[in-house]
Amino acid sequence: MNFIELTMAEIASLFLMPVLVILALMFAYAFYELGRFGFEWLMRAMGRKPEQPLSRFWNKHPHADQQEVELQLLRQLEPLRLVSRIAPMLGLVATMIPMGPALMAVAGGDFQTVASQLTVAFAAVIIALLAASMTFMTLSVRRRWLLEELKALVKAKVVDESSPELKAA
Repeated sequence: MNFIELTMAEIASLFLMPVLVILALMFAYAFYELGRFGFEWLMRAMGRKPEQPLSRFWNKHPHADQQEVELQLLRQLEPLRLVSRIAPMLGLVATMIPMGPALMAVAGGDFQTVASQLTVAFAAVIIALLAASMTFMTLSVRRRWLLEELKALVKAKVVDESSPELKAA
C-alpha cells in the first residue's frame, strides 16, 4: 500500500475505540429511556395520571406562547431522535473499521485475528441497531403522548383566554 492508503487506514483505526465507547453510551441511554418509557406506559395503563412535562414548562413560563412550548417538546425528543439516527451510522463505522485488518489476516492465513476482528464488527452493529430500535420506538410513542398533551394545553389555554362565560360553564 502506498503512503496515503496506509495513513488513511491508520487514521480510521484510531476511531474504533471512541466509536465503540459512544455506542456503549448510546446503548446505555437507550436502555434507560426504554425503562422510563415502560414505567410511564405502565402508569398510563393503570389509569394513573401521566407525567406532563409540557404543562410543567407552561406553568413555569406562563407568558410562553405555543411556539415556545412546541420548541420545548422538540428539545425533549431530540436526544431520542439523535440516538435513533446516529447509532446505526456509528454501528456501520464500527463494523467497517475492523474489516480491513480482518481481510489482511485472511490473506495471511491468521484466522484467529479474522475471528477476533469480525466479533468486534458484528457486536458493534448489533449494539447499534438495538440502541436505534429502542430509541426509535420510544421516540415514536413519546412524540404522540407529547402532542396529545400539547393539544390539550392549547385547547385549555384557548378556553381560558376566551370569555369569562366559558370559564363559568
